[in-house]
Amino acid sequence: MKVLFHASFKRGKFMLSSGRESDFYLDAKQTTLVGEGSLLVAEVLLDEVINARIDAIGGLTIGADPIIGSVLTLSAMKGLPLRGFIVRKETKEHGTQKLIEGPIKQGDRVVIVEDVMTTGASAYRAVKAVEDIQCKVVKVIPLVDRDEGGREFFQMKGYDCCPLITMKEIVKFEKALRKKPKNSVSSSSHSEQGSGATALKTCQPLP
Repeated sequence: MKVLFHASFKRGKFMLSSGRESDFYLDAKQTTLVGEGSLLVAEVLLDEVINARIDAIGGLTIGADPIIGSVLTLSAMKGLPLRGFIVRKETKEHGTQKLIEGPIKQGDRVVIVEDVMTTGASAYRAVKAVEDIQCKVVKVIPLVDRDEGGREFFQMKGYDCCPLITMKEIVKFEKALRKKPKNSVSSSSHSEQGSGATALKTCQPLP
């Protein structure tokens, strides 16, 4: 939470990929493409995917790409190697003309990851792509759920959607920071960015 907030959260007026306008923006790649953030995300996600007993982890390019790479690297370092895959936004027009890149196999149990989820439409494209080759989607795990219907969208369709961080939690953290004296915020931000164990929570599914 702390690392992601300081690196990725911005206030302003932004147009989202869904076509909606928002007064804040979460550029999660500012977290997932930095060494510390990449490692923290991988540590939390690896626990989730191991517990789910999956064969492969993947998602829609480009937001999922750095997440997939960091989890695969950490899994190999811990002697728990996984396979990964990337779902293209369009089928490749040359060569093998693939929609999915990577060593994914028919019958695999997979987890779909995404950096920021709004309506769930982007992650659902990845879900449908792997289901078309007879893979089983065990979980959908966004790094951040903007609390704009994405989680509910997947749950209504019968999928286990389990975000690591929600927008509600980010806003709560932002309000807490505003209440702190400036010198306290400055000193705590350094310690927060260096804190690994408390930076991200493990995801908890809705009851």
